[in-house]
Amino acid sequence: MAYSALLPWGLTVSIAFAIGMATLTPATAMPEVPGSDKLHHLIAFAALTLPLSWWRPRYGWWLLPAAVAYGGVIELIQPHIGRHGEWGDVFANACGALIGWLIGAAARALTRQA
Repeated sequence: MAYSALLPWGLTVSIAFAIGMATLTPATAMPEVPGSDKLHHLIAFAALTLPLSWWRPRYGWWLLPAAVAYGGVIELIQPHIGRHGEWGDVFANACGALIGWLIGAAARALTRQA
């Protein structure tokens, strides 16, 4: 497998790891970040699905449900580490994953036409 083929996988795994660290670290250990919590979730999950949906669009059929499931599992784990799981966060995660997937698919289509 060529290095360029590994790039979207590496980005996706790195972003998934960063999301896990940010959302599964006790809240007292995390710095306060300005802005809406839901917007942070939306952006993070859009970033999660974007690389693979752009470079490997055929993976979108499993990537999107996997990202939504990952966001749901995070929210289920959070109450066990001193944080609060919220349905609103699950919804923001799912919307972000869908947005990232759509942007990636659109970018792929546009770059194929150029």
